[in-house]
Amino acid sequence: MSHRIRILTATAFLAMAALPAFAADYDSPLYERLAYDEAAEVPVEVGTGWYLRGDIGYALSTRPAGTFSYRTFDPGTQTYGNADFASQALKGDLNYGVGFGYRFNDWMRADLTAERFQMRFNGTTTSTDPCAGQPAGTTCRTEDAASLNGTALMANAYVDLGTFAGFTPYIGGGAGFTIAGWNALNSTQHCVPGAGACGAPLPALEPSAGISSWRFTYAAMAGLAYDISDNLKVDLGYKYRKVAGGNMFNFRQSERDNGATGPKGRDPGFGQHEIRVGLRYELW
Repeated sequence: MSHRIRILTATAFLAMAALPAFAADYDSPLYERLAYDEAAEVPVEVGTGWYLRGDIGYALSTRPAGTFSYRTFDPGTQTYGNADFASQALKGDLNYGVGFGYRFNDWMRADLTAERFQMRFNGTTTSTDPCAGQPAGTTCRTEDAASLNGTALMANAYVDLGTFAGFTPYIGGGAGFTIAGWNALNSTQHCVPGAGACGAPLPALEPSAGISSWRFTYAAMAGLAYDISDNLKVDLGYKYRKVAGGNMFNFRQSERDNGATGPKGRDPGFGQHEIRVGLRYELW
């Protein structure tokens, strides 16, 4: 009897010793599965929503919002008058911009941009009086030219209208301010014969110093973006920019020496139609 008890006791002891190793082998796949499931439930951030952008554009059309005007000054009476340019023309050129923005969801995004553009003004003025030094019976005409350097700081919002085969049409609008810096106005006088004949050719007038000012600006945009990759898009669009009017140039130094003060010329503001192409890079 004691012999059987010793055999059962030894068997039980061996079974208990083997149980932890068996349990470890059995539980290992289950443990690994639970660990995998827990890891799978951890959210993975696939994008921050922030993006950078760069654009270049070309002004298809630039039109003044009204008439360019200027003040006249009579040194004898120390009085001022008002007159309009007899002709005027504006022409834009290439422009470029950079910015950064945030995409809120698949439909809404917004950005801040800084854009640089240039344009050139050409105009003429006329007077029924003779140019300085020309005989009576003649009249006077000037040809005038100046260039503008503008920097627009804009806040913009867009609505993306859905993505189809990688193409995303959109519409948008923006508002901000433009630092409009006019360079000097250069003028050349021309005698116009009438009842009298013109004398010797006239020298160019001294330049009128340009004026820089802040202008309210708004814009409307529409375009089409294409996905080059998950975070890079090429953007082809149209933009209309409207810049408010402001002071353009000062009186010449000789006029100031005779008592003229304050700005002399004023522009009426302008609207510009542009075609633009750019890249948008989403930060990941």
